[in-house]
Amino acid sequence: MYVLHGLPYAYNALEPYYDEETLHIHHSIHHKSYVDGLNNAANKLTEARKKGDFTLIKHWERELAFNGSGHILHSLFWENMTPDALDKPLDASSEQIEVDLGGFECFKKQFSTAAITVEGSGWVVLGWSPFLKKLKIIQIEKHQNHTLMGIIPLLVLDVWEHAYYLKYQNKRVDFINNWWNIVNWEMVNERFLAAK
Repeated sequence: MYVLHGLPYAYNALEPYYDEETLHIHHSIHHKSYVDGLNNAANKLTEARKKGDFTLIKHWERELAFNGSGHILHSLFWENMTPDALDKPLDASSEQIEVDLGGFECFKKQFSTAAITVEGSGWVVLGWSPFLKKLKIIQIEKHQNHTLMGIIPLLVLDVWEHAYYLKYQNKRVDFINNWWNIVNWEMVNERFLAAK
C-alpha cells in the first residue's frame, strides 16, 4: 500500500514564493490522486495475477506508470523545496554542475528555459545518469513515458498549471523565477552523492 506522506514543512512555510492555498491543494488533492491511482492499479495487477486473467494488462500497466511516476515526482518535488534555502548548490553537486553544465548560472538558465518551454503540462529534471556518468537536464511532458532511461532525479520542478495557477495564473516564468528562492540544495547534494 502506497501512502501520501506529509510535507517536511508547513503549508505556509514557502510563502511568499509558493502560496499556502496552492501548496495545500497540490499536495492533499493532486498528489493524493496519484497515490490513490497507484494503489488501485497495483491492486488490479495483483488481482490479474491471482486470476491469471491479463485481458486488461495494457490498461493497468499504463495506470501504474502514470500514477507511479506522478507519485514519485511529486514526492521528490516536495523535498526539493525548503523555507531555509541556500543561494546555490553545495560541494560535490556544485562541482559536477560546473563540469557538466558550464557552471551554476549557465545551468540555471538552461534549467529555467527547459521549464518555460515544456509544452503543456510536465516537469523538468536535473538528474544523474550512472550510464553516461554526467548530469543531464530533461523535460518530461508525459511523465509515464518520456524520460531518459536510468536517470536518477536530483532536482525536479513541476510545471503543470496546478502547481502554480492560483498565485501566478498563466505566468509560468514568474513561478519559475520565484521557485529558485526555495530550492533545497542540501537535498540535491545528498541525492547526488547517493546517486554517484
